[in-house]
Amino acid sequence: MSEVLEQAGLFDRALRRVTSLWRDMAERVTGAETDAIADQMRACLDGRGGEVSARNRAAKLAQAYLVLDAPGRIEFLRALAGFDADEAGTRAAMERVLAAEEPGARAAAMARLRRVLEPPRLRLLTQLTTIPDGIKFLVDLRGELLRVMDGDPVLGALESDLRGLLASWFDVGFLELRRIDWSSPASLLEKLVRYEAVHRIRTWRDLKNRLDSDRRCYAFFHPRMPEEPLIFVEVALVKGLAASVQRLLDEKAPVLDPAGADTAIFYSINNCQRGLDGISFGNFLIKRVVALLGEELKGLRHFATLSPIPGFCRWLQSRIAEGDETLVSDEELTALRVHAPAMLALPAPAEGGAATAPPLAETPGQTLARLLARRGWQRDEALARLLEPVLTRLCAVYLLQAASPRDPKRARDPVEHFHLSNGARIERLNWRGDISEKGIRESAGLMVNYLYDPARIEEYHEGYMGEGRRPVAGAIRKLAKG
Repeated sequence: MSEVLEQAGLFDRALRRVTSLWRDMAERVTGAETDAIADQMRACLDGRGGEVSARNRAAKLAQAYLVLDAPGRIEFLRALAGFDADEAGTRAAMERVLAAEEPGARAAAMARLRRVLEPPRLRLLTQLTTIPDGIKFLVDLRGELLRVMDGDPVLGALESDLRGLLASWFDVGFLELRRIDWSSPASLLEKLVRYEAVHRIRTWRDLKNRLDSDRRCYAFFHPRMPEEPLIFVEVALVKGLAASVQRLLDEKAPVLDPAGADTAIFYSINNCQRGLDGISFGNFLIKRVVALLGEELKGLRHFATLSPIPGFCRWLQSRIAEGDETLVSDEELTALRVHAPAMLALPAPAEGGAATAPPLAETPGQTLARLLARRGWQRDEALARLLEPVLTRLCAVYLLQAASPRDPKRARDPVEHFHLSNGARIERLNWRGDISEKGIRESAGLMVNYLYDPARIEEYHEGYMGEGRRPVAGAIRKLAKG
C-alpha cells in the first residue's frame, strides 16, 4: 500500500496543480519577484486595481509562502502577525468609550472600538479565500501555525484570529455529509488511507473490506474543499457488541447481510485536517450517522463504539512511578508472586508456603510493571490470565476516576472525553480487544465500548459537560470498586 501511495504522489500532484494556477495568476502582477513579503502584504491590503488584481496579488502571496523553507515560513507568519490593530487608534477609541456618558454616544464609541480592534491581517486572510483552493491553503496555514508557534504570543494571536475565521466558515450548517464506498473516486480513497490514524489501512484489500456491504464510511465535506474530507467515521454492521478490532477487521470473515445486523459499531473516527483542530465536527457527525443508519436499517437496535484507550498505560506508569500502594490488592499481589515467580526472578515458594518476598522491598506497582515489561507477555497464556483481572479493574478505575490535569470534571483519556461529551455511556471493557503492538503499548490490549442511546444522548451529554458525571454500565462501576 505504501508503494502505491508513493507512486500516486497524491499530495504532490495536488500541490503542483494549485501552485501552477497561482503562478499563472501571480505572473500577471507587475513587480519584481524579489519584493519583500511584508511589501506584498501591504500591496494586498492597499487594494489598488480592482478585484482581479487583488486576487492576483493574493495568489502571488500564497505562492511566495509555499516556496519558502521552514525558517522562511516562520518569518512569513511573523510578518503576517505584524499587521495587528493600530495601538494609537485603539487607545483613542477606548478613551472615547470611557468619556461617553449618553447611551447613544457610548454605543457609537463601542462600535468604533470594535472596528479599530479588528487587525488588518484578518482582511489579508480573507483575501486569500478568493484564490483557487484558498480555503484549503488557510487550513494548512493554521496547521503550520499550531506546529511552530510553541507559546509565542505573537504567533498565538495570529492563530486565534485564523481559528475564529475558520470556525465561522466551517460551521456544521455549511458542511455536507457524504457516504464513501468502493465506487468513490480513487483520489478520495487514497486520502482515506492517508488520513486513517486509528487502525492503519495496510492494503487495498483491507480498504475494500472496510467499504463492503456490511460496512459504512461517512465523511463531512466543505463546499470550498469538495475533494478533502474533514472528518470521517468507519462503521461495522454486526450482531451484538464487538469485542475485538482484529476480528472486526478480519478480511476472511463472512460478509453479513446488513438487514440482519442489530448493532452499528463505530470503530474509527479520524480528523483529517490538522488546521481544523479545536473546531469540533465529531459530535455532529456521530449523531447524523446514527440518525441516517436508523432510517436506512430498521433492524438496528444499538449504536456503539469499539474504542481505544490511548492514555491508560501512561496513567498506569505514572501511578507506579508515584509509588501508589493501592494499585494492586493484597490478593492480586499474592496471586502474581505465587504463580509467576520465574517471571519475577523469585525463588518458588514451598508447597503451601507463603509468597516469596520481592527484592529490595519492591512495591506492588513495581511488581506489576516488571511483568508488563516482559516482551510478548500478552502471548503467554498463563501470565495473561494472571494479569487480566488486575488490568481490567485498573482500566475501569482509570475510565471512571482519572481526571484531566486542566479540569477535574473532564475525563483524562482523550477518546473517553470525546465520546462522553457527545452523550455516550461507558458500556463494556474488552480484554485483548486490540492485540496490535500499538494496542498493547497504549492500553495493554484493552478496548472499550461506548454506547450511544438515542433516547439519552442529550441527558448524558448535559450531565457530563455540566457536572462531570460519567454515565457507566453497572458492571464496570462494580469492577472499579474491586
